Formats: sequence, C-alpha cells, structure tokens
Amino acid sequence: MAISTSETHAGTPAEKTNNTAHWSGVFAMSLCVFTLIASEFMPVSLLTPIASDLHITEGMAGQGIAISGAFAVLTSLLLPMLIGSMDRKKLMLILTVLMGVSGSIVALAPNYPVYMLGRALIGVVIGGFWSMSAAMAIRLVPPNKVPKALAIFNGGNALATVIAAPLGSYLGSIIGWRGAFLAIIPVALITLIWQWIALPSMKGKASASGSGPSTILKALKNRAVAYGMAGCGAFFMGQFALFTYLRPFLETVTQTTVSTLSLLLLTIGFSGFIGTLIISSILKRTLYGLLIGIPVFMAAIAVMLISAGNYVAPVALLLALWGLVATAAPVAWWTWLAKAMPDNAEAGGGLMVAVIQLSIALGSTIGGILFDADGYQSTFIASAAVLFISAFLSLQAYRMQTK
Repeated sequence: MAISTSETHAGTPAEKTNNTAHWSGVFAMSLCVFTLIASEFMPVSLLTPIASDLHITEGMAGQGIAISGAFAVLTSLLLPMLIGSMDRKKLMLILTVLMGVSGSIVALAPNYPVYMLGRALIGVVIGGFWSMSAAMAIRLVPPNKVPKALAIFNGGNALATVIAAPLGSYLGSIIGWRGAFLAIIPVALITLIWQWIALPSMKGKASASGSGPSTILKALKNRAVAYGMAGCGAFFMGQFALFTYLRPFLETVTQTTVSTLSLLLLTIGFSGFIGTLIISSILKRTLYGLLIGIPVFMAAIAVMLISAGNYVAPVALLLALWGLVATAAPVAWWTWLAKAMPDNAEAGGGLMVAVIQLSIALGSTIGGILFDADGYQSTFIASAAVLFISAFLSLQAYRMQTK
C-alpha cells in the first residue's frame, strides 16, 4: 500500500531557517515515490504469472509483499539509530540504488528464495524512505512552501496508485512479469541521476536523547494513541488480506481477460485518485466518522464480492467503490496522527510507518494462507472481519480521545 506524508512540519532550527527552495529536488523525490510505490505493489498485478513461472502457489507469491512489509518495519524502527549524522542526500542515493538492485534480483530470480530476497531488499528501501520522507521535503523548501512541496511530493504517490497496477499487468502480458520488473531499473536510474543533481547536501544530527524503537514505542502509553494505532493496523491488515489476491480472484472467479483485468485495476486506481482529492473536504467535518465508516464500508464490499464474483459489471462497480475509499483512507489516518500526537509527531510518524508495514505483511500472509487452504471466500471473509475490528478500535480511540 502506499503512505501519505502529511505530517506536521516542526523541524530542527536549521530546517526552519531554510530560505532556499530546491524545487527540482522536490520533483526528483516525487519520481522516487512513484518508482517505489510501483516496485512495492508490482506483485499484486503479476501474482499469477510469478506463481506459475516459479512453480509456487499464488499465496506463496503474495508473501513477496509480506516480506517487504516485514523488512520495512525493521528498517523504519532501526534506521534513526543507524544513520546518525549521515548526509541525507547520500542516504537517498543509496536507497535509490537498492531499489534498482531489488528490481534486478526479482526479475532474474531463478527460484523462490531469490525472489523473496529481492522483495526483502525493497522492504528496506520502503522503510528507509517513508521514515524520513516528510523531514526531507521540509528541508528542501522554506517553511511557508512546505505544503506545496508535500503536495508535489505526494503527486508521485497518487500517480503510481492510478497506473502502477494496470501498467504492471499490461507490461506483464507483453514482455512477461520479469520484463515488468526490469522496467523499474531505467526509471530508478533516472531517479538516481536527478537526485544526484538536484538534491542539496543535508547533514543530519544525531539525537542525544535517543531515537530507537523503545523511544518510539513510548507513545503507546497513551491509550487513545494505542487504540488508534491498533485500528490503523487492523485497517491495513484487512485491506491487503483481500487486495493482494485480487488478480487470482478476477482470473479464476470473474474469469477476466488480461485487458479486462488491466482495466479493472485502472478503475481501482483512478477512483482512488478521486477519493484522495475529495477526502480533505470531508475531513473538515468529521475525522472519526471516516475512520469508523470506511472500514465498515469496505467490509461490506468484501462480502458482496463473494456473491457477485461471477459477474464483471458488479465486480467492477464494487472495486471502484473499494478504491475510492481505500486509497483515501491513509490521509484520514495521518490527520488523526497530527491531532492525537501534536507534540510528538516525529515519533508517531515512525511508529505509524512500522504499524502499517507490519499490518500489510500480516494481512498478505494470512490472506495467502487462507487463499491456498480454502479459496477466495475465506480470504474475503477474513478481510471483512478484520476491517470490522478496525472500525471498533477506531471507535474506542474516539471514546478515549473525548474522555
């Protein structure tokens, strides 16, 4: 899944006094976001051919998303301790190189373990990038330009959401799934060169108070935050338990052709883009209404997909509605974080990255086990159940917040 970086912009004094706008660097970072999101979720649109070529089940192929999520969790929690005062530009260049290496390993993987190695490597990039992304954008422009920079920065996220999955499916039908992953490499190379030229040197400062996992996890002592983080985790777990296995469902149950499959994936992405555009106006009126209502709505869609799965038209409508709310939901969760932890948004951001990636890993793992054991029905029912749990936990967070 893809993470919004709409965090508060309380930076270091050096960041606050930055008066130089590096807009080319902002656009280079936006391209990096696009490439990263495309790399992260490429297996979703290529699950069936990957499984066939590597002689594994669709569930095992889906674990490629699970392992990337697991390594993203570890990286997001450990990176602040490891990088210290390293120049952030140098770190971004290293992560971009690793992104290209990951695509190469996956594309050339002769067997399942090598495939999983490549997916683990992209997990390192995901965790490293998202845990430092907002602070990077803040340091590239003056404080009064930060909202505009973040909007451009997240444009890569929105664009990848719309076209990455259908493009992956389309490329897979023409040049094979390996060719689709190889296509990531030239984009990563362009990103690397652009960042090398456009990003300024950004020296980091090691924290004297510590920034390891124990420091980040202290935020969970607040019960409202604990319930909210649990609700956020359940949401992404339920979402990706189903979303990871859409392709085999559409091919075996709805019996779509490759072109229809690509169109359906494009529909999900485009409706998600629309949802992201309109959610901010709804957030002005209700935050918890969205955090509670969206997972309930998605749970209902998951159940209806089981009964409507044989018919293309209703499936297309249901998936469009799914994309409309699922893609926009992270915006609501980052808004919640800013309200729940206004004085500790940096620690909260690192914790949320870890929670989301761990939940994606768990959701795709559980969904894959159920898919292989009992078919898509059990996977979709489990998705609905976890989404209902997310709604309940969000309600509990609301009650704690209003006490």
